[in-house]
Amino acid sequence: MSGPKYDDNHGNSTTMLSPIFGVLFDGIAYGMLLFVLSVGLSVTLGLMNFVNLAHCAFAMLGGYVTITLVNEFNWPFLATLPVAFVAAAIVSVALERTLYRRLYRASDLDQVLLTIGLAFISVAIAAYVFGTTLQPVETTEVLRGSIGFFGLDLGKYRLFLIGVALVVTVLLVAGLEYTRFGAQVRAAVDNQRMARGLGIDVDRTFASTFALGSGLAGLGGALAIEIVGLDPNFAFTYLVYVLIIVSVGGLGSIAGSFAAAILIGVSDVAGKYYAPELGAFLIYLVMVAVLMWRPAGLVGRR
Repeated sequence: MSGPKYDDNHGNSTTMLSPIFGVLFDGIAYGMLLFVLSVGLSVTLGLMNFVNLAHCAFAMLGGYVTITLVNEFNWPFLATLPVAFVAAAIVSVALERTLYRRLYRASDLDQVLLTIGLAFISVAIAAYVFGTTLQPVETTEVLRGSIGFFGLDLGKYRLFLIGVALVVTVLLVAGLEYTRFGAQVRAAVDNQRMARGLGIDVDRTFASTFALGSGLAGLGGALAIEIVGLDPNFAFTYLVYVLIIVSVGGLGSIAGSFAAAILIGVSDVAGKYYAPELGAFLIYLVMVAVLMWRPAGLVGRR
């Protein structure tokens, strides 16, 4: 005797929906990776009004720190992530104190020329030191493979990415909206003279903000290796994605960057799965559509 008709239909519907949910899951995981890469630029560009096109160079630095520690010194992958964050943060503070600080009041063009020049320098250094080939990395055993969930195979590493992005979001929102540090950053950006008069160390606040934004980029670069690999072109390849997310989400909005990252990530994965002939062109269509609808971004403040 055959099984109930409900069970057969349920199995067929699950089979039909599995690719859709798979694409959605992969798109969200990819979007979370893009969020971690981009949210630091959203902080520095949105709060400090500084156009830092070298942002993904710090991400690349974090990636190469992880590769070096894993491949050359046999560090566990998870143990390298804090080091990638700190390394990118330290380098960014050095550049902020020596170069960036001189251009806070300069025009956008001056900031663009300086930071894009730094990006080119970073690409040349990475190619000279590490070569131009794609660099692999071996993650820890616990993050390999997948977990079965209602007939779907959910990659453990992608679940880890989603978890990291959620933790970063909560910490950033809490830190920038509900702490003294967040209030000092906003005060220093709005009126430096008044902030100094109130006893705020504006220079240290700006350096800390750059360290936070660049450190998150370094973390994102380390996390990206398993998904997209790493080579010297990373600093430019993902700068485009980062700028799209910051523009679509809205300057200075963490929630906007989060929503934009999911939208772009799902659109990119779905486009490559269902319309491969379009390639990555779909995300540009999404960007144009969103900015025509909301020129300031999804959660733009200005």
